[in-house]
Amino acid sequence: MRVPRRRGWWRTIAGLGQTGAQQIESFFAAHPHLTAQAQALIAVATPGVVVPWERLRLPHQVDGSAGTFRAPRQACTLDAGNDYDAVQAWLALHEAPTTQRAYRKEAERLILWAIVERGRALSSLTTEDAIAYRAFLRRPTPRERWVGPPRPRTAPDWRPFASNLSARSTAYALSVLGALFRWLIEQRYVLANPFAGIKVRGRTRVTPLNTARGFTEGEWALVRAIAEGLEWSYGWSDPAAQRLRFLLDFAYATGLRAGELVSATLGDIRVSEHGDHWLHLVGKGSRPGKVAVPPLARTALDQYLGQRRLPVTWTRWDPTTPLLASLEQDSTTSITGTRLWHVMRRFFRQAADVIGTDHPVVAEKLRRASPHWTRHTHATHALARGAELTTVRDNLRHASIATTSIYLQSDEVKRARQMNQAFEAR
Repeated sequence: MRVPRRRGWWRTIAGLGQTGAQQIESFFAAHPHLTAQAQALIAVATPGVVVPWERLRLPHQVDGSAGTFRAPRQACTLDAGNDYDAVQAWLALHEAPTTQRAYRKEAERLILWAIVERGRALSSLTTEDAIAYRAFLRRPTPRERWVGPPRPRTAPDWRPFASNLSARSTAYALSVLGALFRWLIEQRYVLANPFAGIKVRGRTRVTPLNTARGFTEGEWALVRAIAEGLEWSYGWSDPAAQRLRFLLDFAYATGLRAGELVSATLGDIRVSEHGDHWLHLVGKGSRPGKVAVPPLARTALDQYLGQRRLPVTWTRWDPTTPLLASLEQDSTTSITGTRLWHVMRRFFRQAADVIGTDHPVVAEKLRRASPHWTRHTHATHALARGAELTTVRDNLRHASIATTSIYLQSDEVKRARQMNQAFEAR
């Protein structure tokens, strides 16, 4: 039986702090017989109830310690004694937080499904199980058990899925799990990969970017105007409104991804010998790069730093200061990618409610919008204003110029207008 220690477990207990929690842990460590008695009083999670994997208490039949397809122990290069620990070792290989979160989600979903729906450990799954899991991903059932709106992992109504997965998302999930099993085979932890050869029908090899996931010049001006009145019209606190406006302007002017925004610090911004400002970063795929910081972004940053009571002159900056600060902590603490997503989604939904009557089409777009829409909007507007295709490609750090060219709309607009003029209605 594995009893995981949840980090920060004391935070949900009123009146208990970290020091008191450490004393409790030390006490039980010194009295192992009491620990055994305490475990006997805790009921194993009710079958069919889905909880985050760090809260699971599993009998050895399904924890993988005796998995059907476990390789001989003496040949294994891992110290892991069960499937959970083996997966944790695999996740530790990936240093990028976004990659680790994405891979953890897929591994956790599979482990929970295997235990709850199949009554098996990860290392006991068959090819037939993997085929059944593929169908499950397209439509997780029963829905009340598996599907729900995003919630904190500590919430009782947390669910592993927010909706059904598309063919593309299903293919991605299976590719991640296939990579997991291949690694486990290489470490001689398991003997076979149940996901080998499983394909997903309806998946396109290259999914075109949806340029509709962005705002026109007029729509963006409307969004930005709503942001100006957040404090006095919509009940936002001054710091929250100031941060949101900075976030809109800086993300729009630079085209940064959400993960790049939350990980950036003032020390990442450097001035070249020509006086140009650049933000140096490590982007998608752990590739280093740099992004131009134009006047709109610099002005927004100056205002935001002043509001945070920090130096505006770059030579006086503390290089460790995060670009985006948490409201709950001091200015030395950044926000997480999840928090950024919730902040911007809250604003987009509120903006949609404001303009819903007069601009229903734009309101519907806002209800679907995510932080990544600012990147699409940045690319579309830059090209429409005359920026060269290669310039936008390099700033977005696309591997192929064909990806960037999808944002070109002027040729299509011109063609449509000319054909409309040539064949006007009688």
